[in-house]
Amino acid sequence: MSTTASAPTETGSPGPDFLATRRGKLTLLLLCAVAFLDFIDASIVNIALPTIQDDLHLSNQSLQWVPSGYLLTYGGLMLLGGRAADLLGRRRVLIAGTSVFAASSLVGGLATTSGVLIGARLAMGVGASMMLPAALSLLTTSFAEGGDRTKALGAWAGTGALASAVGVFLGGVLTAGPGWRWVMFVNLPVCALILPAIPRLLPNDRRRAPEREFDLLGTLLGTGGLLLLVFGLVKAPDQGWGSARTIAELGVSAAMLIAFVVNEAKVRNPLMPLSVFKVRGLGAANVTQLIAMSGFLSMFFFVTLYMQNVLHYSEIKAGAAFLPVCVGVAVTAGIVSALVPRTGTRPVIVVGALIASAGVYLLSRIPVDGSYATDLLPGLVVMSVGLGAVFVGVATAANAGVPANQAGLAAALLNTSQQIGGALGLAILSAVATSHTTHQMATGRPPAEAYTDGFARALLVGAVFLAAAALIAMRAANTRGEQPESADATPGRETSLVA
Repeated sequence: MSTTASAPTETGSPGPDFLATRRGKLTLLLLCAVAFLDFIDASIVNIALPTIQDDLHLSNQSLQWVPSGYLLTYGGLMLLGGRAADLLGRRRVLIAGTSVFAASSLVGGLATTSGVLIGARLAMGVGASMMLPAALSLLTTSFAEGGDRTKALGAWAGTGALASAVGVFLGGVLTAGPGWRWVMFVNLPVCALILPAIPRLLPNDRRRAPEREFDLLGTLLGTGGLLLLVFGLVKAPDQGWGSARTIAELGVSAAMLIAFVVNEAKVRNPLMPLSVFKVRGLGAANVTQLIAMSGFLSMFFFVTLYMQNVLHYSEIKAGAAFLPVCVGVAVTAGIVSALVPRTGTRPVIVVGALIASAGVYLLSRIPVDGSYATDLLPGLVVMSVGLGAVFVGVATAANAGVPANQAGLAAALLNTSQQIGGALGLAILSAVATSHTTHQMATGRPPAEAYTDGFARALLVGAVFLAAAALIAMRAANTRGEQPESADATPGRETSLVA
């Protein structure tokens, strides 16, 4: 009898040693490439924004929609994309999402007007919202719980954390080299490699639900509420948190999401079966992700602004400044993946978030005449260690014990938490930075000093967010890559786990 591990079947029953095979390694590489592509496009445009503004003559109000348009549809449609993967077939949704992503990247790179560029970024977010939950659910159903899945999730999480840092570096290199359009065009060769590999490596899971069973009302309420929530958070710093428009946007969003939960509890075939929250620790893992990303993603934003606006770094120099973060995340993710089977995820997340908080606190002490070696590098390195640990720990905890038929939903929930956390953090911390900078300038301080003080205050709040994430993580499941700990858990029955 052959001992060679086979590919996972359509029922989601992978062999325990699939990762040891050539096909298993290529499958993991493919799925991590999808994650890298989606995550990197959230940060790669940031350094290119001033050049894009000059080339296309964008107003400041239009310019913010180049990064925010991607975030809006990416975060707002993630839940729909994840459930569609579960119901319509993960491979099918992954191919469709990658195709949309590639086509919109081409349009964005060729754009000659702000409207076309912003529309392309919105469409890229739509594609990414289909790709990411489909890919993560394919990962969790392709690799068996235990060592294989822990290693695969570690690689996935490390890839996601790494992409955020690489995006800033690559954006600077491309903008200063071939031009900002290559920030979009660079996606095309990656998509050209991914698309033919999907049908060769991934099983053709079949459609699970007929059209008549699709939760149309839940789809309208859930996606509409999330879109409006992300939109309100993105616009809040400009409109003002106390403005009638912001209050209305966030209030209507909250009402729609409450109605969505009520609807999901009543309908026969919900878009988001509430039973998924019976998986122990899933809710805590998602809240931890949301709060942690509020601090992490904001850190990249404000440190980049500080380097370019205060220290006057070029695009390449500002991007290269994040290279140690790439190394720190990659090394930490590898170490933590091996550590989780021994310690469990909870201590990894808690300690990682506290280390990251200390790193961001060091960054909050930036002076107006700062030096990279003494004022930025130590904080970036410390933060990168925490970032790698949190990503790996949360991804493992949030996917442990999830039934195969809800893997796409669980993946979508985790990534929705990440995107909403990023939008929430930028909205709150931008308001903090702007308010403090305005106050400092009103007292007569020079602009460079006022900006630095504003960035520093925002980073300090980001450090507080990360410390809060460590406290929340204490409620997350302490899984070692197998079923979460539960006194009531019955072996082999993942759905019996109770929060």
